[in-house]
Amino acid sequence: MAKMWAGRTDGTTDQIADDFNSSIHFDCRLFEEDITGSIAHASMLKKQAIIPGEAADHIIEELKVILSDLKSGKLEIDLSCEDIHMFVEQVLTERIGDEGKMLHTARSRNDQVALDMRMYMRKKGNEIIALIKELIEVLNESAEKYTDVIMPGYTHLQRAQPVFFAQHLLAYEMMLLRDVSRLEDALERMDESPIGACALAGTTYDTDRMYEAELLGFSGISANSMDAVSDRDFCLEFLSCFSILMMHLSRFSEELLLWTSWEFRFVELSDSYTTGSSIMPQKKNSDMAELVRGKTGRVYGDLVSLLTVMKGIPLAYNKDMQEDKEPVFDAIDTVIMCLKVFTPMIATMKVNSDNMHQAAREGFINATDLADYMVKKGLPFRSAYKISGLIVAECIRSGQVLETLPLDEYKKYWDQFEEDLYEAIDLKNAADTRTSKGGTSRASIREQIELVKKKLG
Repeated sequence: MAKMWAGRTDGTTDQIADDFNSSIHFDCRLFEEDITGSIAHASMLKKQAIIPGEAADHIIEELKVILSDLKSGKLEIDLSCEDIHMFVEQVLTERIGDEGKMLHTARSRNDQVALDMRMYMRKKGNEIIALIKELIEVLNESAEKYTDVIMPGYTHLQRAQPVFFAQHLLAYEMMLLRDVSRLEDALERMDESPIGACALAGTTYDTDRMYEAELLGFSGISANSMDAVSDRDFCLEFLSCFSILMMHLSRFSEELLLWTSWEFRFVELSDSYTTGSSIMPQKKNSDMAELVRGKTGRVYGDLVSLLTVMKGIPLAYNKDMQEDKEPVFDAIDTVIMCLKVFTPMIATMKVNSDNMHQAAREGFINATDLADYMVKKGLPFRSAYKISGLIVAECIRSGQVLETLPLDEYKKYWDQFEEDLYEAIDLKNAADTRTSKGGTSRASIREQIELVKKKLG
């Protein structure tokens, strides 16, 4: 079959070239955006009297039918067509005749696909934002539930200072809130309609680009026609946002994998989000967390793939840019799937607070509070630091922890220790006295929880 672009050439290509050139097997998912954009374009052509009003009405009416038929499955996409744009135009022309051929007046596939991608990413961007917010809500509910649970905070993967488990969860909430903000910013920058830029130079027809943009929910139009058709910054920006989001999920996954190990046993994941071993019957593997961690590299690859495609392309549109869709679609699908499994995995997670508390005791993470106790009684910090270290060494030798070491032993290192020492080094007190803004005190945690609720609206 000759192509719709036949003219300068005879429109016939070798089968292998057809297959190589075709994008319909992946851009077919843009059918709703493509048809919605075409309906708006026909409406603009009618308004501006560029095509007869009756023809425009027929086009719009039949496009709505085609959209309905595709959604219901009555009409199947013909994968022998070059792309989704050609398929829709071909079906339209087959159904209403020559009037269908008027639809492509004052536009090119170059601005048409740029429009489709912006509309698709706007839809998926808002879907992903909603999924992130669901995860934040689950984490915030857990933070409220576990405000009193103490655990060791870590630096260098070594036990460092006591924190409440809620503080740890809230750290991830802050990351995810930034992910939402980044995506919202990307959506705002993308809020420009490229349609009407045509192939690269605009058109001689008296079009109303702003009218068409408003019909499609855009607040403005691209200011430069060459930029409009060759810009894929919005794709790259979304892939960048997705990569940062996946990095956050991957870090959280890594902690879950540590926490669910027999060595930690801080949390236990539901059987619904773990698997067993084919040979070791005792195993309960946190495979969903591992897969999220693994799929992070996949999203990174999608970003690097498109950056590499775009780095050497001169203005304006080039066929290389057809390679934008598969990495974008893959990243979107991956992020959505990861969020959909991550949120219920966290919601059903059991917290072993006793194990967390015991790990905090055994890690001497209140040693800084011991030093602070001496400083508040007049000892220079460096002297207090050294004494604290000596006392920790003694505890290790004698199998004690700071809370159980007798006062007489403390006095061997500094004679001004008193009974109030034990209140100062109590793990919950130690965490609760960190009252600086954003610290791990329960008062700060409650402020953070309310802040998150406010940001989520």
